[in-house]
Amino acid sequence: MAEMVKKATRESYGEALAELSEKYPQVVVLDADLAAATKSGVFKKACPERFIDCGIAECNMVGVAAGLAACGKIPFATSFAMFSTGRAYEQVRNSVGYPKLNVKIVGSHAGISVGEDGATHQCNEDLALMRTIPGMVVLNPADHYEMKAAVKAAIEHNGPVYIRLGRLAVNSFNNSDDYKFELGKGITLRAGKDITIVATGLMVSRALEAVKTLEEQGIDARLINIHTIKPLDRELIVKAAKETGKIITVEEHNVIGGLGDAVCDALCEEYPVPVIKIGVNDVYGHSGPAVDLLDEFGLNAAHIVEVTKKAITKRSL
Repeated sequence: MAEMVKKATRESYGEALAELSEKYPQVVVLDADLAAATKSGVFKKACPERFIDCGIAECNMVGVAAGLAACGKIPFATSFAMFSTGRAYEQVRNSVGYPKLNVKIVGSHAGISVGEDGATHQCNEDLALMRTIPGMVVLNPADHYEMKAAVKAAIEHNGPVYIRLGRLAVNSFNNSDDYKFELGKGITLRAGKDITIVATGLMVSRALEAVKTLEEQGIDARLINIHTIKPLDRELIVKAAKETGKIITVEEHNVIGGLGDAVCDALCEEYPVPVIKIGVNDVYGHSGPAVDLLDEFGLNAAHIVEVTKKAITKRSL
């Protein structure tokens, strides 16, 4: 069994790039003057000749990445999610998405857990923005091992990919040496027949806590980890809906446009069932300690348990 670690996925991202640098010499990494924070600096230390600091100019960084991809390189354009997906959205759409270039857009410090940086940096819209770009694969890995596997999968995928990184350290749960990561495939972490909880990113570990508490209270909840928001594992979601009848989605993102909407889109077309979305309820965040903010916004195990119990007791939502 692999070692259990507590680490932010941004750290795992930097480690993965450095470890894979020799196997994939065409990989180059770009950053917008935030290499220490995004941990792309780990790759810089290993391969300084393949690292480009573009300065505080994210739109230009994406343009440079597009040019490198057109020359056969595999660029990872890295910055805070607010800047790599927000400030540079036009360049991602027109210079990367439209020509279907092999660029990997990376958004670190996403969500409420950015903490003290406040509302301007707490990007709760990145998954929604990247979902709207045709052909863009959207990844939100949940722990150390999943992030390292996702980086490798992104390198091997020929086309644009968005990878979301977290600032807050999380305990690993994918601790098996035979863990397999596959783009577009969700993972059932816990079987259950009463209700299904579908979680992504940071919230998967908190959903695991909730499922254990629910089990102690006699509720048999299924838990699905969705690391690939797009393309979504529709087959797994529909199967869960048919077998449990109700779905709760959990994400550290606006409830508009992210995992919850992706799940609703799939179920509306194939097997409509009640869906409750837990996330940021269409509001801005504010400055504060990360864990306290997550509790304030209901992004914790206790709130997941509360919502699940209410859903179980109602005939319809």
